[in-house]
Amino acid sequence: MTQTLKIISIQSPNAAESCRQIAYHMGQRLGISTEFINDVPWQERDRMLESGEADIGWVCGLPYTMKAKKFPGQFELIAAPVMQQARYHQRPVYFSDVVVRRDSRFNAFNDLRGTRWGYNEPNSQSGYNITRYHLAQLGEVDHFFDRVLEAGSHLNALEMILQGEIEAAAIDSTVLEQVAVDRPDLLSQLRVVDTLGPSPIPPWVINTKVPTKLREAIKRVFWTMHMTAEGRDALAAGQIERMVAVSDQDYDRIREMHREAEKVKW
Repeated sequence: MTQTLKIISIQSPNAAESCRQIAYHMGQRLGISTEFINDVPWQERDRMLESGEADIGWVCGLPYTMKAKKFPGQFELIAAPVMQQARYHQRPVYFSDVVVRRDSRFNAFNDLRGTRWGYNEPNSQSGYNITRYHLAQLGEVDHFFDRVLEAGSHLNALEMILQGEIEAAAIDSTVLEQVAVDRPDLLSQLRVVDTLGPSPIPPWVINTKVPTKLREAIKRVFWTMHMTAEGRDALAAGQIERMVAVSDQDYDRIREMHREAEKVKW
């Protein structure tokens, strides 16, 4: 391949370094040029993936299901991470941890009735969809919270909790684990009072305009990344154990949650 393979992520900013290293490792293994694009807003990166300007993306599970419906045949799943922590039981899943300030009076999700709730953005499985699904399962379909505010990102939601702008938010468990590494001072001021999930973890996808032979080679690199020292280092930057093959059906659980979540009014 003579052209540069362009790679984007719409994950939390604190996953960018791992993504950059994974992109570089893939290029080295295949002897091709890769470019990790991270200098434009995530909305623009997402647009680039949908338009075909970017070839590979690490996307949230809910947007993946939306893209699969909106652009049938345009995207193919490459792999999904299996995280290092024992709570994941060696499966490609993650959780949404319900976070409050450490000095908060709240001790469980049900304590949060009538509070100010924050979410990262409305196409997020971990911060938005699963919360509404959880409310639907509780039969709380009409205004459980007093106010609901969009934070823009998981990291912003954490800051809003600390500043007292909101009382709680559901945070991607992998984001929170990276915060523990990057900003232990921040994490020490917070407390997890409940956990939602698990959900199928955000997958890596590739545009099917990339030649079939190269797509298959890229998949093999992802599936065997943990077998090389360089690959393990790239994965470890994001606390990932390995990458595994996933299918579209693996994300049906998110589709089911979304159908239930639509019953809930904020």
